[in-house]
Amino acid sequence: MNWADASISVFGLPVKWTDLLGNVFAVATVLFAMRRSIWTWPVQFTGAVLLFIASVSAHVTGNALKQVLFGALAVYGWWKWRQGTQGGQNLAVRPARAGERIGLAAAMIGGTAVVAGVFYAAWAWFQLPLSWGVHAPAPESYFLVAADAYIFVGGAVATWAQGRALVDFWVVWMAVDLVGVPLLFRSGLYVSGAVYGVFFVLVLVGFAKWLREYRTSVNPVAVAA
Repeated sequence: MNWADASISVFGLPVKWTDLLGNVFAVATVLFAMRRSIWTWPVQFTGAVLLFIASVSAHVTGNALKQVLFGALAVYGWWKWRQGTQGGQNLAVRPARAGERIGLAAAMIGGTAVVAGVFYAAWAWFQLPLSWGVHAPAPESYFLVAADAYIFVGGAVATWAQGRALVDFWVVWMAVDLVGVPLLFRSGLYVSGAVYGVFFVLVLVGFAKWLREYRTSVNPVAVAA
């Protein structure tokens, strides 16, 4: 057994240390994001690297590719937040404009369709299981692959919007978790479902915190009253 396959026992179940630490870093990313800390991005990048190693070790190609994307977005987010915090100022957050919200929704819908098609094509042509849903019988596989693609795209869209300091990124994560939590429990992945449930609660808190901070920056007297 190599270091990437090393496991520890959690409630009597073997858990890869890379998977466990990767999820710890993922939770820490949300906590840092609530505080608008620039450390959000190095922590997310580290978590993506750990989860990439865990995914490759477990031969989960689709999830490994997702971690590559999240790692790249972490670099982008760090660069954008560095620009927004020059001179020691706090990161300014704001709601998305109407056009930006249309763009986010279009990216979610169009991206889900494209990625689901790629997942199916990779399996049909190369027997490459980018989505675990391809193994299910039809028509269940259609739903599972579409949901997997939706979570993949939604996570990317949310992280991009987070890099631009848009309050709406929390809303996108809510939409992702509303599909991800029941899907994971339905699939018997109870630990992952519980983790996503914790994320959902943290996302609600983060959304309320960022929205209040934005309103305070616009009209501090009214918010205080």
